[in-house]
Amino acid sequence: MARKKARKATQQTTSNGQNKTAQERFSAFAQTTSWVTGRPATFLLAVLVVVVWAVTGPLFGFSDTWQLVINTGTTIVTFLMVFLIQNTQNRDALAVQVKLAELIIAVEGAHNKLANCEEMSEEELEKLHESYRDQASIAKQELDSRRDGKKTKPRSRKKVAAET
Repeated sequence: MARKKARKATQQTTSNGQNKTAQERFSAFAQTTSWVTGRPATFLLAVLVVVVWAVTGPLFGFSDTWQLVINTGTTIVTFLMVFLIQNTQNRDALAVQVKLAELIIAVEGAHNKLANCEEMSEEELEKLHESYRDQASIAKQELDSRRDGKKTKPRSRKKVAAET
């Protein structure tokens, strides 16, 4: 109930009548800013600012204030960009997780529990990783034995998966 009230309080009606939450507005802002800051022209603008700052050094006598201008400016930009970059990375990671989950679910015989493994505890992930490491080792042995033409058959990967 409190979440619904908070969501309504942060909604803004757009010109076409759709409501946008503060999170959606921030996400759109972060995407746009990420796109703009990743452009070569933006990089050249930043280089130009630094060059102008450096050239004005003699004009201001390389004073403490002159140095403070660039230090403060870069600190503020860096501080704000950290949050925008994190938002972009979170969204990208989530998109990759959704795509991988779709592939896992679509592949017949795949372990569907892997579709949401990012929600597992670190211990569960370690156990799962060890299980897949064992299965990869067995698969390698199977491949090597086929290449060598040996008749011996190593342990089944399905048995290993069932044991874990």
